[in-house]
Amino acid sequence: MSALGHALTKLGQGRDQGSGISDRNCPPVHALFVYNSNPGAVAPNHNAVVRGLSRPDLFTVVHEQFFTDTTDYADYVLPATTFLEHTDIQGAYGHYFVQLSQQAIEPPGDARSNLWLFSQLAQRMGFTEECFRDTPEEMIRQALAIGPDRHSTNPDMEHITVDDLKQQGHIALAFHREPEVRPFQPYTSGTLPTPSGKIEFYSEALAAQGLDPLPAFIAPTESRWGEAAKRFPLELLGRKNDNYMNSTFANLDGHRKMEARTTQKLEMHPQDAAPRGIGDGDRVRIFNDRGSLTLNALVNGSVPAGVVAARLDWAKLHPDSNNVNALTSERLTDIGRAATFYSTLIEVEKV
Repeated sequence: MSALGHALTKLGQGRDQGSGISDRNCPPVHALFVYNSNPGAVAPNHNAVVRGLSRPDLFTVVHEQFFTDTTDYADYVLPATTFLEHTDIQGAYGHYFVQLSQQAIEPPGDARSNLWLFSQLAQRMGFTEECFRDTPEEMIRQALAIGPDRHSTNPDMEHITVDDLKQQGHIALAFHREPEVRPFQPYTSGTLPTPSGKIEFYSEALAAQGLDPLPAFIAPTESRWGEAAKRFPLELLGRKNDNYMNSTFANLDGHRKMEARTTQKLEMHPQDAAPRGIGDGDRVRIFNDRGSLTLNALVNGSVPAGVVAARLDWAKLHPDSNNVNALTSERLTDIGRAATFYSTLIEVEKV
């Protein structure tokens, strides 16, 4: 996902120096199956992604609930269920509970769940493994890793059973149920892979090797503290909208009304706007070597000098048929090989 544009346009052609992705032995991609995502909006290097999705020799299937930026390039669009129309389990994400989401209504029309779709595809392609015949409840039990005593074998979920979830709907993780007995204190038990077991600002291990125990700061490849800032001096934050979930809900009028103040706006500090002759409300063009986007300036000091911010939106809903990911790169982080959405340099000019 972090290098989808590269995968769809350059795979099999060798090493891309920009992203650091080595793929010399990988064949080109000729089929793409998209589900639970909208890469036509959310993937970095948007223009490369669109070039890849536009290939006439790419067979694309999208399993979706709405006509997104990605479905515009699909050969087949398969209708997907919403969370109200299938049974599922949710782990903790920003909270301390496991919850069961029971199917509330029948799927409309021909909408089908991910589980049904992949099970049917596998069976029709001749796969005989039992996993392709699992029911939603069987998969939930596997996700909980239920042991012989019918309880979960996952840490902090040992007390959770499917039957209890059916009765209660949601159950707190163990440390949250008994905060006096099991307080939530992450990374305080000396379990990090360092000699002290803790975060180390001064490294005894490096000092013992004759290396600098306090290494100097090295700016990211795209940073206003690095060489690339001589051409593109401003750092761009491609922010999420408060009332969307990544790109989800961006097509709904009610959610767009809640985001009207910042949608298709560029938040700037007055110190960056003034020398460029930009005033609040002016039409501006943001650009770098990967692409450009036209927005309205919002000179409100909500970001520090040297930084500008714009919200993620569907490309098809913007007059340029583009979004902030036209500026972001597919370069991966050194640790973790993750996307570098927030290491993006640009310049801004008044239109």
